[in-house]
Amino acid sequence: MSVNLARVRVNPDPKASKPTGIDKVPASEPVLVRAPGPMREGLGSGLVGDTIGNQKLHGGDDQAVYAYAREDLDEWQTRLERPLANGMFGENFTTSGIDVTQARIGDRWRVGTDGLLLEVSAPRTPCRTFAKFLDIEGWIKTFTDAGKPGAYLRVISPGTVRAGDTIEIDYRPDHDVTINLVYRAKMSDPSLLPQLEAADALSAELKALVVKRAGKPS
Repeated sequence: MSVNLARVRVNPDPKASKPTGIDKVPASEPVLVRAPGPMREGLGSGLVGDTIGNQKLHGGDDQAVYAYAREDLDEWQTRLERPLANGMFGENFTTSGIDVTQARIGDRWRVGTDGLLLEVSAPRTPCRTFAKFLDIEGWIKTFTDAGKPGAYLRVISPGTVRAGDTIEIDYRPDHDVTINLVYRAKMSDPSLLPQLEAADALSAELKALVVKRAGKPS
C-alpha cells in the first residue's frame, strides 16, 4: 500500500478560485489518520499533512480517506497509454490485493498495526478538477462509464499508517450494497437507489439522496 499526501497546486480548473490537493505523492514518513469532522467546518482530510482544496464538496468524516486500487490504476495506464503514479487519481491510499469496486458499504478495514480502523462509506464522484488535472477530454464520462470509482472511508479508530502497511477486512456487513452498486445508482440508474437502504453505513449525502428518491413517484 502507498500512503499519499497532497502536493498543493493552483487549480487547473479556470472556474475554481481555490488551490487543489488532488495531486498527491507517496509519503515516506508515518502519517496519522483521524476523523476530520464535518465537511465544511472540519479539518478536511483524515490524513494529517494532506490538503482538501474545496471543503464544500470534498473531505469531512464521510470522505476522510480515499482509496483506489493499484490494479485499477494499471488498467487505466494501459487504456490511456500513459504512466499513472500512486496518488495521481487523488487517492490517499493506493491499495494492492483489495477489490475496492466490490467493497461493501460498511466494510471495516484494519490498516497497519497501530489501531487504524476505517469503514467504507461511499464511492468517489469525479469532478471538473479531476478532469482538468489529468487533461483528458471527456474524462468525467469515461471515468463514470468504467464503473471503478474507488472508495471513500470514514475513521472508526484513529492510528498511524506507513507505506507498505497491510489492509485486512475486519468486518463485512450482511448485504450486497457494493461501491459499484452505489455508484451506478447515483450516476446512471436511479432505479437502484432503493436497494441502498440496506446499507446503514452509507454516507449522509447518499442517504439523503435515497430519501429524496423515495419521495418521488416511480
